[in-house]
Amino acid sequence: MAITVRRATAADVDIVCEFNRLLALESEDKTLDVAVLRAGCVAALADPAKGLYFLAEEDGVVLGQSALTYEWSDWRNGWFWWFQSVYVRQDARRRGVFRALCRHIEEAARQDPQVVGVRLYVERDNHVAQATYASIGLEKTTYLVMERYPLQPVS
Repeated sequence: MAITVRRATAADVDIVCEFNRLLALESEDKTLDVAVLRAGCVAALADPAKGLYFLAEEDGVVLGQSALTYEWSDWRNGWFWWFQSVYVRQDARRRGVFRALCRHIEEAARQDPQVVGVRLYVERDNHVAQATYASIGLEKTTYLVMERYPLQPVS
């Protein structure tokens, strides 16, 4: 059967949390605080302004996910949509699951004239993911992501 993509709902919080937990563990060897993760997933699923989650399914079984967040570009007078929280179950990899998610999100982006592009970030050493992203037309940029996390509260 074909892979279908749908927007996740609050009822999908368990699978979204589990996929995010596995993503952090597999890609960054990080163990997430499950209570914080769940609260974040609940908040995102309840508020589309924070982003959207999409699930790829086959025969009613969820195989993968991608979140979508937004960045305004004043340089381009438009929105970039960011792929976030990309995860595909190990037993479903190399079967077009991310390709289906990407296609679904890019088709929605093309329908909105204010969206100028899509982006994602990937771990520097995750060469398998980088090859997958390149195979569907995503290109490396000259940007390097830097951060300060966690922010310490002002005393």
